Amino acid sequence: MISTELDERRRELEERGEPFVTATVVRVLHPTSAQPGAVALVRADGTIDGFVGGVCAQHSVRLYALQVIENGEPMMLRIDPDAEDPEAVLRSAPEEPHAGTEVGRDEGIVTVHNPCLSGGTIELFLEPVLPPPRVLVVGESPIVEALKDLGPRLGLGIVAGAGREAPHPQAGDLALIVAAHGRDEVGTLRAGLEADVPYIGLVASPKRGSAVLEELREAGIDEAGAARIETPAGIAIGALTPPEVALSILVRVVEMRRAEDVQERAAARAAAKGGGGPQTAIDPVCGMTVVVLDDTPSLEHDGETIYFCCEGCRDRHAQQLAA
Repeated sequence: MISTELDERRRELEERGEPFVTATVVRVLHPTSAQPGAVALVRADGTIDGFVGGVCAQHSVRLYALQVIENGEPMMLRIDPDAEDPEAVLRSAPEEPHAGTEVGRDEGIVTVHNPCLSGGTIELFLEPVLPPPRVLVVGESPIVEALKDLGPRLGLGIVAGAGREAPHPQAGDLALIVAAHGRDEVGTLRAGLEADVPYIGLVASPKRGSAVLEELREAGIDEAGAARIETPAGIAIGALTPPEVALSILVRVVEMRRAEDVQERAAARAAAKGGGGPQTAIDPVCGMTVVVLDDTPSLEHDGETIYFCCEGCRDRHAQQLAA
């Protein structure tokens, strides 16, 4: 059960739009310090709020929680000191898996071999809580109001405004819908192209839309860029009322959201920013796979940084090096 303090922290993260994972202990085999129903929140920087096991279990929880944030898919994690690698069992000279080594993955259930535990097994459900993708809506009209009403129901984060309050496109935004009725449309559309927003739609009649695209060409936008702007925005469903127009546009946005190329572009942007998955290292003492963070125990040796699961392993290795 989540505590009042932890529930408040969860709400704070959601309000700030920060991604995190809710890690819930669903089953244990004693001896273990974790209890069924225990909950922790794992943030994108690796911080763990709450308790779902000792230091060794935390390393595995942190590692897989960060993977869950990255791919957006929930996971059942089983941390088992007695788990065996099924492929190793079949080899003539089976190798004992390292601590923290993944030894099985089956339909959303990941099993990790972790002999650092005190002998018990922990099963946790890792559920991602991710901020909705930003959909920018520029303008003031009944269609804008309909988009603001329908978008959140589809899991979209609608950010709307006009004039000085208009949202500015940035990398990572899913869509830009311009319904400004002639007010700085060219500048806004150009900003969307420069930010590489996957879907850009202009709410306008075919005649006015063509005129705006021509203005963009005259402003230096090439044909490939102009072709990326859909006008009239949305799919042709014979929409007449503002809610119907909004629906036709959001169908296109959802289609774009689920497109594989958009997901690949998002992954490429994350990798370019250094967010292509957590940096890990192997503890040379116990073999634990650890996530490299600012507070991960480490020491320098021969110009190399060595990381450990805990101070005990670090001190033991330092003694071995000094011997």
